[in-house]
Amino acid sequence: MSTYQVVPMIYDSKEQIEAIILLEQQCKQLDSIHLKADLDHISKKDGDHALLCYRESELVGLLSWYPSDGVTGNINAIVHPDFRRQGVFSSLLNRAILDMKPQGINQLSYRVPQGLSPGLLTAQSLGAIYDRAEYSMQLVNEVLSVVEPPELTLSLAEAEDMEFMVTCSSQAFGDSEDWTREYFMQTNEPSRVTYIAWQNQLPVGLVRVNSINATTAFIHNFCILPAYQGQKLGRTALSILVDLLRKQSYTDIRLSVVTENKRALNLYRSVGFEVNSEYHYFNGSLNH
Repeated sequence: MSTYQVVPMIYDSKEQIEAIILLEQQCKQLDSIHLKADLDHISKKDGDHALLCYRESELVGLLSWYPSDGVTGNINAIVHPDFRRQGVFSSLLNRAILDMKPQGINQLSYRVPQGLSPGLLTAQSLGAIYDRAEYSMQLVNEVLSVVEPPELTLSLAEAEDMEFMVTCSSQAFGDSEDWTREYFMQTNEPSRVTYIAWQNQLPVGLVRVNSINATTAFIHNFCILPAYQGQKLGRTALSILVDLLRKQSYTDIRLSVVTENKRALNLYRSVGFEVNSEYHYFNGSLNH
């Protein structure tokens, strides 16, 4: 086995960024699947953690991760097709686990592009269990503004909105209030903003936006209180948000949706989003 050198990525290193872009291109040429290094997330200050694996001076693998709820490390990795099954991913993962343990991370979530059999085999060999599939969607169509219901507005969340956010999100997604509160606290950062949806001066929903860079925005945690669902409030809130993001000069607007959630999928399509890729997620432990 070749000896590999694993080093932390320096987020603004032009040399490393160029090597990552080249690795992405090599994977695209040799794989039928387009593997993404999530460069937007790892090349910004305080972005995702990233580790690079070199063989001599050639970049042959990359692993990035971020903590979402204080205990889960969300992992994305790409390995050059010529160097798979040669210990590159193991070298990266073992180093990542050393970095995660002091932060209290005790479980892992692996993201595998649909159709990538080496990724699937790797997740299974680590004892990871299939959790869910998600579509990555991108705004591609102009959609006319929604007229009804006119009394719905969006405003930036204030500190005193936290309890509503916890209640709304836990009711809509089925997570415990404790987990949800911890998640919101862990993901409270300058690049992420939360909007509260109001109807008749009552909070009825929320949506969050992660500003990846000056032109790319990622919509997530979008939910309407169960008691108010089915009244077209979701479509109106999303239309208002898309309008707002466009005015803020975002040209690349994205979101993810669990593939089985047909209702949400149809809602996003009705506002102009289309599926551009599918990912499968596997849950594992640090003691693989």
